Parts: sequence; C-alpha cells; structure tokens
Amino acid sequence: MAVVVPTVCYDHQMQRKKHSKADSLRKTSSSSRQEWKKFLPFFSIILALLCGSAVLRVFLTSQHHGQIGGPYTLSNDQGQTITQRNFQGHYTLLYFGYTHCVDICPLTLATVSAALDELGEQGREVIPVFVSIDPKRDTPEILREYVQRFSPRIVGLTGDETQLQPVMKAFHVSARRHSSSTTDYLVDHSSLLYLMDGQNHLIGMIPVDSSAHQIASELRRFLPSS
Repeated sequence: MAVVVPTVCYDHQMQRKKHSKADSLRKTSSSSRQEWKKFLPFFSIILALLCGSAVLRVFLTSQHHGQIGGPYTLSNDQGQTITQRNFQGHYTLLYFGYTHCVDICPLTLATVSAALDELGEQGREVIPVFVSIDPKRDTPEILREYVQRFSPRIVGLTGDETQLQPVMKAFHVSARRHSSSTTDYLVDHSSLLYLMDGQNHLIGMIPVDSSAHQIASELRRFLPSS
C-alpha cells in the first residue's frame, strides 16, 4: 500500500524581501504540520491492522497443537458427507476460504498446488482440503468447478452454518461478512494452512504468504522420507 507523503512547495517570490520570506516560512511550517495531522488517523489505522494481523498469527502459531483442530462433519463437492475419518492414514493440508475471494484464496490454492508438485511423489502423501466458509453461495457444483481450476487433487468441503461453526471454532478461524447483500459481498477471514497427520492431529501451521518452495520445505520437514 503506497503511503502518500505531503510535499511543501515554496514560492520563489518570497525571496524578494527578507521579512516576507520569514513570514512565509512560518506559514508554510504551520501548514505542513496541519497537513501531517490529517494523515495521522490514516497511519493509525494502518498500524492497527498490521499489529492485529501480527498478534493473530503469533497467537495461533504459539498455541499448543492439541488446542487447535478437531473432528468435523461436512459435505464434499459431490454432495457426499465427509468427516475427518475419511482421511484417516493420510496427511491433510486444510485451508479455509471462499470461492468469491478476489486474491488471497486463489493465490494460496495455486501456491499449494505448486508446492505439492515440487515435492513430487512425496507430495502425494498430502491431501489438500479447501473448506468454504460461504455456504450460501458455494454450492457443491460451484465448489467443484473452483477447486479443479487449481488441481484435481484438492478436495472441496463446505456445510451449513451449524456444521461450519464448530469446525471454524476448533481451528480458530474468524470470518466477518461485509455488506448486507445476500449475493454480492466479501468476507474477511483469517488465513493459515493447517497440516494434519493421519489421525487428524495438528502437526504444523504454515503462513499463506509463503512461497511454493517455502511451503514445500515446511511439508518436507514433517512428511516421511520417500
């Protein structure tokens, strides 16, 4: 995000008289201070957002792994009921988002797909799972079409509010919808990748701003050697 810095323009005509120049400089200095004051609320908002994001990440990554995650009952992109038991014996990499997300979600799924490709055969140990937090718009058909854009390996899951809320709470996922429209809105949500073992126990969390190579390196730390 670009930070706009106000500039001070000096009028060369004030060089004509010494006292006039001094008066103009005082006025310019006062004006400059007033301009900066206008930007203080803007900078405060940016600082608060950055601090909030940092605090959330520190909070989540500092939690004991046993406190994050849990059983779930959702529906896949075929409309079939899926629980954590369906993935027993397999590593899963969970990400919570929604198909109308304009940037973070598609970028994350594309990066995860590239990371698993980089791992080759070892990457086949991991099942990537995309959990939609927007069940009103993300029908099984839309969800299926969406995840297949990135990789046929990604499993799309969703559910109604009563099914999603316990899962989101267990994984400390927050979400807030903007706009009262029922069809056209954005959702602010926390973003982390959760690596679960074959017993649905959390073994690692990966920031979504990691590169494909960084994600692959993190996964390689936890996966058995091929």
